[in-house]
Amino acid sequence: MPMHALAALALVIASPVLAACDPLQYVDPLIGSTNSGNVFPGASRPYGMAKAVADVDGQNTGGFATDGSNVTGFSAMHDSGTGGNPSLGNFPLFPQLCPGDELNACNFRIGDRKVGYRNDSVVARPGHFKVGLQNGIAAELTVADHTAVMRFEFPLGEGGDGTSQEHPLILLDLTDLWQSRQNATVAVDPETGRMKGNGTFLPSFGAGSYVLHYCVDFFGAKVFDSGVWVNSRAGNEPKELFVTRGFNLFYNEAGGFVRFQNLSDKSVTARVGVSFVSADQACRNAEIEVPDPIGSFSALVRSAEDAWREKLRPVSVAAGGADKSLLVSLYSGLYRAMMSPQNYTGENPYWDSGIPYFDSFYCIWDSFRVQHPLLTVIDPEAQSQMLASLLDIYKHEGWLPDCRMSLCKGWTQGGSNADVVLVDGFVKNFTTRIDWSLALEAIVNDAENEPLEWSYEGRGGLQSWKRLNYIPYLDYDPNGYGTNSRSISRTLEYAYDDFCLARLADGLGRKDLHAKYLARSANWQHLWRPDQKSLINGTDTGFTGFFQPKYLNGTWGYQDPIACSALADFCSLTTNPSETFEASIWQYQFIVPQSVSTLIDLLGGDEDFIRRLNFFHTSGLADISNEPVFLTVYLYHYAGRPALSTERIHTYVPASFNATNGGLPGNDDSGAMGSFLFFSMTGLFPVAGQNVYLISAPFFEEVRVKNPVTGKTATVRAKGFDPGYKNMYIQSATVDGQPWQKSWITHDLFTEGRTLELVLGDKESDWGTKLEDRPPSWTAGTRTV
Repeated sequence: MPMHALAALALVIASPVLAACDPLQYVDPLIGSTNSGNVFPGASRPYGMAKAVADVDGQNTGGFATDGSNVTGFSAMHDSGTGGNPSLGNFPLFPQLCPGDELNACNFRIGDRKVGYRNDSVVARPGHFKVGLQNGIAAELTVADHTAVMRFEFPLGEGGDGTSQEHPLILLDLTDLWQSRQNATVAVDPETGRMKGNGTFLPSFGAGSYVLHYCVDFFGAKVFDSGVWVNSRAGNEPKELFVTRGFNLFYNEAGGFVRFQNLSDKSVTARVGVSFVSADQACRNAEIEVPDPIGSFSALVRSAEDAWREKLRPVSVAAGGADKSLLVSLYSGLYRAMMSPQNYTGENPYWDSGIPYFDSFYCIWDSFRVQHPLLTVIDPEAQSQMLASLLDIYKHEGWLPDCRMSLCKGWTQGGSNADVVLVDGFVKNFTTRIDWSLALEAIVNDAENEPLEWSYEGRGGLQSWKRLNYIPYLDYDPNGYGTNSRSISRTLEYAYDDFCLARLADGLGRKDLHAKYLARSANWQHLWRPDQKSLINGTDTGFTGFFQPKYLNGTWGYQDPIACSALADFCSLTTNPSETFEASIWQYQFIVPQSVSTLIDLLGGDEDFIRRLNFFHTSGLADISNEPVFLTVYLYHYAGRPALSTERIHTYVPASFNATNGGLPGNDDSGAMGSFLFFSMTGLFPVAGQNVYLISAPFFEEVRVKNPVTGKTATVRAKGFDPGYKNMYIQSATVDGQPWQKSWITHDLFTEGRTLELVLGDKESDWGTKLEDRPPSWTAGTRTV
């Protein structure tokens, strides 16, 4: 047989070749660094507390943006992909050369010192960030777990003796990105230049305040002079400063500074240690993690890169000719999903239970749907620690968090969504570290007991929920206090929370609780108004039946079904509060994951359901930039048309999700957007809180995921794959060689290392269309699977 024929035969017999490559080559931290993606593009380790980057005065929620704005400082603490106010960015350093080498000629205030950066100078890689400023100063940053290292290179001239006659200045600003500082301190050591202190700040999306401590040391130069500054003036004395918010809340800008001489290689290296416990601990963190900041800079970068490789290595892909940019989108999404929650072990000043402590669950309303299910697949060890940490917070604070950042309670956006995260782990057989009896107690507490302040924990309106079986419009709730809005979306979310609670109770043998909460999970139907119509610009959409708000007395209120959509005004907690949160009634009508079959019946059956889904996704009503829309892309499975789910995701990828700096449709929400993209590209979409993955055609010829705990490898293989995606329809499927007709599969695909092989073709088939092959849906009718 000729050699070329042998080669062809080998290709037929063998599975697709997965290139042995460095996954970091496909990671671009700048995806989402503009177009309001709000990603953190700087240096971090997986789940790391220290996150170093240049801060700008433009789209600075994540610190830096590629929007052409100005650099205002370099700081060591950030969150990634959050919305609302900029988060953290505390105690930024700012390097400069003062005109005439005069201290009083330096620019201290943010508005005076800001400077543009050169677009072609930006380098962002895992664990490493570089940028050149338009004034000639260059910065290079890397991190350890609680320490940032910042190397500043100055464009120094030389005197007659070969040394510079200029004395570069590095200031520390006692502020954060939001300028929320309430008070702060700095003390400058005149001999070494070490700066120590702390500040009290407000969380960017929550209640209370937090205290953060810092310790900054400088290397590679000698101290020329030092002191403190307030607003636009500085002096060499005193060496210590305490600053408050200011008279009548006028914001005083203030901090410390050091000027340098005898620079090595025209650069000064700053080592920034941070701690929520004390400045001394910040110093210890820095000294232990980075004893030699200059000599170990490259080693720190390599260590961060190795840590990221270890986290990304479980996923390997045979692209099958798919565009490289799709691989970049896939791995970059994985990368961002492991930015937060952040590992604050040893940095919780309130308690130490002797287990890993995670913070920055920012916010679970955004992350429970896809980000935590993704960590369950690719990093179950970390996800298990996060579940234990949620329960640890419950033990010490009395409530599961719904949102948390900087050790503060974040605002609750809808239901008690930590319930879903915990139950998702339970149904996927997480056993280590998790006290499931304690989890049941915590979730029952959410379901039964209303906190005084349900704006940042638990659920509000439970008196009405238990008596009326819905959250009323303009509820009377004397038992607790929160934003009295979102009656429709809270009703839907509470119903799903109760469904998840029922699943946990059933699994733990509590049949009484199972029956009670399963019945409550049907409460969403009480806000269904079968005769409600919807108009767009005065034209009837042709669809009847929508959720509507209902008063305490049972009479109907009204909210336009298109309100809060992309065709109307955005609705949030603070701007235009409405009866749905951050999405329209059109979008929320599909958010019944426990009972989609009942919803299909309410909407008139399979064909009417599909017609309504199609209209939703093609009329401008669907907001792909926000999490409630995610599952709607795949709801065609429940109507027996899984091929349409595959068609639908291809309308969003790569149009709204791509490998450009503006390649996210909106706020990344702590990795939620990247997690949605990962599952969509691999052809397995999770239904959070259920042991269900909806199967669709993948974007690559083969994807493998090695379980880091069991060591077994799950494989999704597409036979007949073509990179032009003409063959996007599943014709048949096998699991470990056996025929598989169901349009969904369970988590043991990953834990047991099964192989899902999909045969693709260019036309829709009858695979997965039969009633018995559809995803499970709880109902009293015959659709139950």
